[in-house]
Amino acid sequence: MTSDKSTLDVVQMGRGRDLVLLHSLLSDRTAFDRIAPRLANERRVWLVNLPGFGASAPAGPVLDDVADRIARELPKLGLSGDADLLGNGFGGFVAVALAVRHGGLFDRLVLVDTGAAIPTQGKDAFEAMAQRVEAGGMEAVLNVALQRMFPDDFLAANPTIAEERKATLRAAKPENFAAACRALVRFDARSGLASIRNPTLVVVGLRDTATPPALSYELANGIAGAKLIELPHCGHSPHIQDPDGFWQAIKPFLKLDQGRLR
Repeated sequence: MTSDKSTLDVVQMGRGRDLVLLHSLLSDRTAFDRIAPRLANERRVWLVNLPGFGASAPAGPVLDDVADRIARELPKLGLSGDADLLGNGFGGFVAVALAVRHGGLFDRLVLVDTGAAIPTQGKDAFEAMAQRVEAGGMEAVLNVALQRMFPDDFLAANPTIAEERKATLRAAKPENFAAACRALVRFDARSGLASIRNPTLVVVGLRDTATPPALSYELANGIAGAKLIELPHCGHSPHIQDPDGFWQAIKPFLKLDQGRLR
């Protein structure tokens, strides 16, 4: 279901209280394929291709533009006022922007391996990825991107998942990917964290090299009342790497059941 597929490409599944899922820079909404069906047993799940990804048109040069697009379009599709919001990586940065700028649209906030600002020492890596895809297309960053998403031992043991993620990355438009990298470099919402009133859970994979755990700790310290859960064996995408462990991490906060993955 979309209001205008060129504006924001959204798929809904399930019934119940709304839960919006925002994917990382290194993927699209299919990143949640291993957890979304289980969530849909209890929630109306909104799988959003962020602006510039999939069939969603780009929004603008800064992450606030992305957040504003989502805040404008999802209510047109029937998003309820008690919706919860979960974002991973790039999608988590967008979720922070949404909480700062449009916090009244959502209730609970789950921030997964993300942050409020890329530290100075990390900005060069995103600019380098932007330049690589501009010069050589998405193929130029596939291996680097996979290593940022998952620990090496997980990649070695799960070649099928690695190939799935590469296929998703290949489908991205280089110009949009580069723009997203640069939007991340410019984003800094640290001064707005204290204004967030949404109940918040921060989930961090301690083996994340894309958004180091220090960024998650900064979020948990900056948002009043935020809870923090560490997943020691996970990298940047715990919902892909360990969907059952991820379920267990978010279940109490989102008041989900205790069933097993199907």
